[in-house]
Amino acid sequence: MNQNESHFYRRVFGLAAAGLLGFALFKILEPFIGSMLWALLLAFLLFPANQVLRRMLRGYRGVAAILLTFVVTLLLVIPASLLAAVFTGQASELVGLLQEAAGRYHIAQASDLLRVPILDRAIQGIVRLVPVTAEQIQAWIVEAGKGLLQILVSTSGSFFAGALRGFVDLVLTLFLLFFFLRDGEEIAQRWLLLIPLEAERKARLVEHLAAVTRAVVVGLLVTSIVQGALVGFAFVIVGLPSPVVFGVLAAGASLLPLVGTALVWAPAALVLAMQGRWAAAIFVAVWGVAVVSGADNFVRPLLISGRAQISTLPVFLGLLGGIAAFGAIGMILGPVLVALVLALLRFAEEARARTESP
Repeated sequence: MNQNESHFYRRVFGLAAAGLLGFALFKILEPFIGSMLWALLLAFLLFPANQVLRRMLRGYRGVAAILLTFVVTLLLVIPASLLAAVFTGQASELVGLLQEAAGRYHIAQASDLLRVPILDRAIQGIVRLVPVTAEQIQAWIVEAGKGLLQILVSTSGSFFAGALRGFVDLVLTLFLLFFFLRDGEEIAQRWLLLIPLEAERKARLVEHLAAVTRAVVVGLLVTSIVQGALVGFAFVIVGLPSPVVFGVLAAGASLLPLVGTALVWAPAALVLAMQGRWAAAIFVAVWGVAVVSGADNFVRPLLISGRAQISTLPVFLGLLGGIAAFGAIGMILGPVLVALVLALLRFAEEARARTESP
């Protein structure tokens, strides 16, 4: 075997071995990837506080990591537990109200929903405005009710398992967070050495990705909390039931483009109008359009594109694609990956411009 063949064989063998080892390592870590990514994100966001705490403790990285992990545990577990308790209580009250209404109108199946007066008035109003018959609307309502019941039946059995899995993932995330806080900086420096870029470009890339990550986290989190709180506040003012439940639902719906929190406050305004509470209905509609949607249209782009120097369109494309590809962590990972690709393209353009310049 000559030297060229030996070199080719070594390269092929090295690539094949690296591929097999990488695949095996991925399969080993696959059940923990979600917890690892959340722990990495928390460790990254806490990096400035970790640095300050280390200096205060004279370089004791382990002690600093333990203290920060304990603080994060308190900040996550206690508010989440209180919110879960209130949410569960109000959700139980809401279910009780629905059961009471079902007993009052003798609703035993999906088609019995048409006995509810508010739905009957809604159907008659739609018939007057839209060229459809009442029978068609009734059939749609029955089919929608059947679909909803099927979804509830299919998901009710897995609710406990999902809650237990979420608790286990939270414990694992906090466990990994300690190690990332203690050793994350050293690990990151080793990985950065493998990136084939000049030191100046490498520093720019890290700074850009850090800005995008912080902006996306702050933008998504702050905007969702603000919008959910605003919707819940409107429910409290007009006296609608379960404001915390619908506030949480609005916070989740705020991640959806175009419709967003309107999925929560628009039906509420419609229900109030059907009840004849026109002042409350107008208030909820105006509040939703002017205040809640205003927070989405101004706060989120300000927090994301303004701090990260990336336009809103790539952020939302990365957000939607990231959720579809990676689940909840994709809310952060998607926009960061899009920002990484755009930054590398910009570096390639700069390199090409330098080579073409005389």
